Amino acid sequence: MDVSFFVRGLLIGFSIAAVVGPIGMLCISRTMQKGFLYGLITGLGGATADAIYGSIAAFGLTLISTLLINQQFWIRLVGGMFLIYLGLRTLLTPPAEKAALAKGQNFLVAYTSTLLLTLINPLTILSFAAIFASLGVGIAAHNNLVAALVVLGVFCGSSTWWLFLSGSVSLLRSRLTRRWLIWVNIGAGTAITIFGIIAIISLIW
Repeated sequence: MDVSFFVRGLLIGFSIAAVVGPIGMLCISRTMQKGFLYGLITGLGGATADAIYGSIAAFGLTLISTLLINQQFWIRLVGGMFLIYLGLRTLLTPPAEKAALAKGQNFLVAYTSTLLLTLINPLTILSFAAIFASLGVGIAAHNNLVAALVVLGVFCGSSTWWLFLSGSVSLLRSRLTRRWLIWVNIGAGTAITIFGIIAIISLIW
């Protein structure tokens, strides 16, 4: 039975990570710009945040989840502005001729930026709570071992998606001309910027 909870966590982590969003676009853009490893580490930041939110849901930490949801105005505002900044920066950063020649690779920045971006979306915990309930993982809050297995599964599942995405984009990158790389970069930067604008507009409506 314990193994089944790990598998459920695996499915939860993979399915939530696979949803197209700003983190996915950022992972694609960074893989295009700086190569597979940089893109993977970018994704792992998101996977870590997924595991943190998974922990909140699995261990039944309602106080933390309530606090995050109550502060969602400021969190969305900061998150939206951060996304706009990253989107514009992506638009203005041309892809390197070769991934191995990309300069200034700061893996800590790549990791922490997506970690923070994912964490400043408190509504993610609602997604975890809903999926936990639908897959019958709610009882994990009453068993620390089961909860830990679910969280481990969430991290592994999310990491698997980012490994697949960055690996696929890296293979595709080697087949694209510089002109196509620039267009992909523009598309990713535009999408990330739009996500940020939508986040801020949602505060008004």
